Amino acid sequence: MQLKYLTPKDNWQDRLEQSGFGYHTDENNVPYWIENYYYSISDVFADRIYASTAELWEMCLQAVEHVISNKLYHQFRIPMFFQELIERSWENDEISIYGRFDFVYDKNKDQLKVLEFNADTPTSLYETGVVQWQWMDTYFGTSKDQFNSVHDQLIQTWTDVKSALKGNTLHFSCMRETLEDLTNIEYLRDCAIQAGIQTKLIFIDDIGWDGENFVDLENEVITDIFKLYPWEWLMFEPFALHIPNDIAKSQWIEPAWKMILSNKAILPILWQLFPNHPLLLEAYFDDPNGMQNFVKKPLLSREGANVTLYENNTIVEATKGDYGDEGYICQALVNLPKEETGYSIIGSWIIGQEPCGITFRESNQRITTDKSRFVPHIIE
Repeated sequence: MQLKYLTPKDNWQDRLEQSGFGYHTDENNVPYWIENYYYSISDVFADRIYASTAELWEMCLQAVEHVISNKLYHQFRIPMFFQELIERSWENDEISIYGRFDFVYDKNKDQLKVLEFNADTPTSLYETGVVQWQWMDTYFGTSKDQFNSVHDQLIQTWTDVKSALKGNTLHFSCMRETLEDLTNIEYLRDCAIQAGIQTKLIFIDDIGWDGENFVDLENEVITDIFKLYPWEWLMFEPFALHIPNDIAKSQWIEPAWKMILSNKAILPILWQLFPNHPLLLEAYFDDPNGMQNFVKKPLLSREGANVTLYENNTIVEATKGDYGDEGYICQALVNLPKEETGYSIIGSWIIGQEPCGITFRESNQRITTDKSRFVPHIIE
């Protein structure tokens, strides 16, 4: 894993915008997309990430079964009225499309460790599957390769699950006026269309209930809906009380059992089930349990909010936010690789049970936040 530089082409921003990537730079003209350098990795390292992702996915499925069988929902702060929905969605093997593990690679110890699993609403999918592939083609043509079959795997996965849809139309939904979410949801929708699925877009606040069914603005019954909207937010929407009672008629993707994997409570559960596993970091509920160097994370924190780093039991870095009332986990602190450009983590995608691509995200601080940058990669 090595950082390499190149000379960016003129008007590279135009290339990105023509491909539909409109948030490459923030409102302060700070780039989110990095054009002029990339991470070079070996095929051996790519294979290692693939194998680690596949192994972790199997471990996570075992952990979901453990949580459901032992009804450990209280550790996840999951309300009682959604618990049966989780169990039924698991028993019915409801459709799950994707997820993204976040890894850290400790160069000094030659170790890959998982930081967390973005199992419900992971973003940066479009950047991974399309934008960085086009970037590689622009600068290297067919002379190089990436760990990146995201696009083909998405289409194949939608093709595979098409027969499991309850109706003839698959609705796609996200919040209104969120360019990043809309770009990702439209990409997922486009891949579904390429798989031969009829689709419609509806914003979360336009979802209705007619007394018997979920409906869209044209009063078409919503039988299947892919939502880029977290379950922990969805359950507080006005229509949410109808979801557990409507499971026979409607299907929500990602499924309700992903509430377990998208919650950071899964990290101490994994540590309990697979103690000292080489891919895991030591993790506990609420208390560091004797660890002096650790990270305190809210169960439902997003984009690095309300995360605190401790070294020798002293706070060395912290972020603000609106999370924490739901409880915390404590996870062993690990050294993030640092280049002259910043600290980096590796996002590894699993789509339709298959590891299929990676992202590099980079930050100026050790806590990865919504200010992190996307760095493309090449296998060399």
